[in-house]
Amino acid sequence: MDSPMFSKYSWLDFLFSVVGVCTYLFDVGSDIWVATEFYSRGDFFWFGVLIGLMVLSSVVVQMFSWFWFKYDRELEGFDEQTAKNILFGGCVKLSFLLHVLQLGFFCRHISAIWQGFNVWWRQEQGSGYAVYLTHDLSMLRLIETFCESAPQLTLMTHIMLHTNKARTVQCVSVVASTTSIAWMVVDYHRSLRSFLPDKAKQGWGSALVYFLWNLLLIAPRVAAVALFATILPSYLAAHFLLIWPVLVFWVWRQETDFMDSAGGEWLYRATVGLIWYFSWFNVAEGGTRRRSIIYHSFMATDGGILLVTWWFYRDQVLTQSYAPILLATLPLTYLMGVLFKTLYYYCFHPTLWMPPVMEARLEDELPDGQEMVFRSIAPQTGTPRFCNKRMASHATHFYSKEEARKPSKINGCEANTVV
Repeated sequence: MDSPMFSKYSWLDFLFSVVGVCTYLFDVGSDIWVATEFYSRGDFFWFGVLIGLMVLSSVVVQMFSWFWFKYDRELEGFDEQTAKNILFGGCVKLSFLLHVLQLGFFCRHISAIWQGFNVWWRQEQGSGYAVYLTHDLSMLRLIETFCESAPQLTLMTHIMLHTNKARTVQCVSVVASTTSIAWMVVDYHRSLRSFLPDKAKQGWGSALVYFLWNLLLIAPRVAAVALFATILPSYLAAHFLLIWPVLVFWVWRQETDFMDSAGGEWLYRATVGLIWYFSWFNVAEGGTRRRSIIYHSFMATDGGILLVTWWFYRDQVLTQSYAPILLATLPLTYLMGVLFKTLYYYCFHPTLWMPPVMEARLEDELPDGQEMVFRSIAPQTGTPRFCNKRMASHATHFYSKEEARKPSKINGCEANTVV
């Protein structure tokens, strides 16, 4: 039986699913166009790099999708809910074949749209499973964005800076990658908010500030890496291979427990290390503010080194029109991103904190056996059958209880000390 708190499927959920598949197709179409242009012009190196990014991203996303499909089959009632699913259902062999053919992610989009259509338009049962699918898609889009869109945006920016010109196809690729990143940020934030008991009060203002601080932090990182690649392209891979294992080690040290198997967990840790190369998100409980400060200090230092290296080795003639602007703008943009992030946490970020007296009083008023939502954001016994524990895990880490403190007023804003 669907829970009204976690599983209410609305027309907005359906719209997000449709826009999500359109964004995905636009991104794939632009990738194919760019790859064709590179090949036809004889730019086989860039063609190979682009195809490599596309293949790597697709394989990683399909692996996550397949792991989750196998995990979900062990859930109580899964076969019953997926019997009407037009693309997956309970057919393991068909699902495996679709993932091998790199179609699993796309089929998940179509399945979510079909399930949502049946629930929203036909008023059929299965609202909980429709929401479950959209949450999985949100996380897969997050993975796909940082495995392909962010590196591809870096690549296109590097090529335009290196050649000192921008062709139409490159501009389209930049627009597609930027759109994909922007949509991922908004969609992921919306999925996280769905686990809040007062989600209706979290308006678009918080989503806008969340989007801005992510954009202002990701953009200078991408630009710094692209600029560094214009002067020392052969050292970019070395730079990534030096930093990525350190980030993966840090994820491992946080003892993440996101996947249901050891192999899946190491895939998750390796992917988080790749995501952290461009942007930060919390993957474990406790110490959120301290970890965030360490990460941003490290990335600011690394970005500064990349930018200064580019400044001293650049072609002064070709870059004289924009070099001073970039040198001043990129650090300032990153600083603005940190400030917007601080603003979000002080003014817009809800937490699961509750005064002990209030919590005790509400517990006394609840019927026996009913759990407080504040204490059961992750699925436990008695919670909705199709509460997506993967997204719930990320929501728990983002809306941390452990770090929350009693709110106070700062310039008229409700302040929390979580960062």
